[in-house]
Amino acid sequence: MAKKQSGSEPISEKYLNALKAINDWTTVSDWAIKVGDIYPELLEKANQEAKNHKRTTTGIRELTARISSWVSTDGFSGKIEIDERERPKRVRILSEQDAAHYVEKELESDLEPLTRAQKITLDESNLGIKEKYRLAEFSAIIAQLKYFFNLDFEFEHAKAILHPTDPGRHHPDNVQILLKSHNRLKQNSNWDRFTLKEQIEYIEAVVRVQKLVSSKMNIDLQEDVIGSLIDRLKLVY
Repeated sequence: MAKKQSGSEPISEKYLNALKAINDWTTVSDWAIKVGDIYPELLEKANQEAKNHKRTTTGIRELTARISSWVSTDGFSGKIEIDERERPKRVRILSEQDAAHYVEKELESDLEPLTRAQKITLDESNLGIKEKYRLAEFSAIIAQLKYFFNLDFEFEHAKAILHPTDPGRHHPDNVQILLKSHNRLKQNSNWDRFTLKEQIEYIEAVVRVQKLVSSKMNIDLQEDVIGSLIDRLKLVY
């Protein structure tokens, strides 16, 4: 049986100690189970409070909800790492060394949009009217793909403008259209830009997949629009 711990310890520290005991990636629900194992008094209190709820719940569910709330409001900022690429999200404790690196990485991430915006503004100041028009058309095509097909495409730089050693320019010849999920995977790496044929095939493939699920998701696809958008893309790519 788990040893009951001192009640003088702050609850947040108890939560962190339980995650430290797991010492690996875990879900918030499994984290809550570990809290109940190490600190049975917290679980007992949560069970008692659960009995007073109108909706059916349990002590573990209550602990899970509390920990989840702390996580989502950055209550453990700099002390845990969160991986939201999967559902349910996973978390793990950070060592002091990892925590320092994590805070630095988060700061860089927070500042990145400002740095990118500065670079884009500088590059745009050197563009001619035709190049600015081409960029505007890319943005318009992306907006129309969203409006008519409910697809989250993004304006993406094939050669990343924040690449640490070989940055690209904010220029229409360096722009392509990617799904948001694919763009997140690419991050600040450099890719060979799609050829026009590849870009069209990519967009059409995504639209085909959307058509397969459109009726189930109550999406009204405007299929006659895609041809017009592709024609516009050909003129500016």
